Amino acid sequence: MSTVVQVEKKVIMSHDDIIRFQFVTHCYIERISISDADLDCLTLLAKTGAQELQIFCETVTQHQIFKSVQTVRNALAKGERLNLIVKNGKNKKQIMINPDLNISTQGTILLDFKFLHKSAA
Repeated sequence: MSTVVQVEKKVIMSHDDIIRFQFVTHCYIERISISDADLDCLTLLAKTGAQELQIFCETVTQHQIFKSVQTVRNALAKGERLNLIVKNGKNKKQIMINPDLNISTQGTILLDFKFLHKSAA
């Protein structure tokens, strides 16, 4: 009979870090490779909620996550291809984090992940 080694860690994180951790975990599980700047951009979008594409692109450049609006647009297009964000509308597109990701951003957040590797006996 094999034994299960359980590792338990308890950490208090900042609001930004706990949102970012949810993206990192999702991307790791789904084998999605994204940069730190992409993670910062997604974290900011998750914190601010759905908004107009152009306004968000300008906000990201003001936060110096990316240097130009076009670079932000490219990152968001990548995020859309990877199903991390969704865009709605035609003229003034609205963007938001894909609700299917179930990223928690409000109130007190407790993440409870359980991962298991089962060895062949």
